Formats: sequence, structure tokens, C-alpha cells
Amino acid sequence: MGESMTNLPPDQTAAAAATAPIHKDREIRCIDCTSLFTWTAGEQEFFESKGLVNPPKRCKGCKKEKTRRIEAILNRVPGERIDVPVRCASCDAATTVPFFPSQGRPVFCRKCFQQQRPGTAE
Repeated sequence: MGESMTNLPPDQTAAAAATAPIHKDREIRCIDCTSLFTWTAGEQEFFESKGLVNPPKRCKGCKKEKTRRIEAILNRVPGERIDVPVRCASCDAATTVPFFPSQGRPVFCRKCFQQQRPGTAE
């Protein structure tokens, strides 16, 4: 059927290697939601064309959410109070906090936060 690249003359081997795809789809785990997402060969080529060397860390949904959080911080009026909905890392209760949580850092409801601080009574 087709010849392998090793059986081709040197000039044709180089041409075949130049047209062979160098990127393959890769599975990556999102650092925010821990789900797997596919970094396609086309996306890898785009990253390379822009001079980016690190693969993405977040899936598209988490990337959009992070962008939304950053825009909210940048567009915030000084002195304006913000309420960010979160789930308590200890009891899983829904609550709000007046800041955007940092990645990987637990956020607690008032009750659990008070319990985390020794010597603090409610």
C-alpha cells in the first residue's frame, strides 16, 4: 500500500516529516473543578503560534468563570461591598463572603470559621 517514511528517499522523508502532525489531542485535569478536558491539536498549534509554552490549567467553563471574577474585581467601585456566593469547605453550607476566594484555599461559613479560630466564642 503506502511506503513508510524510512523507505522514501531523503528529500521525500523530510517533506513527509514536515507535513506530519506534531501535536496530538491531550487530556488535562482542570485545577478548579478537577474534571478532564481535551486540549486539541489545533489549540496546541494556536498556543505555539502565540509563543505560549504552558498548557492550559482550566477547562473552558472554569476559564470563563475566572475571567468573570477578574473583570468584577477590576470594575468594582472602591468602597462597594461585594458578596460572592460560596460553599463552606467544612459543612458544605451555602454562604457569601466579601471577597473572591483564592484558588486552593478553603472558605468557611461564619460558624465554621469561628470554630477554626481557637479561643473565639460565638
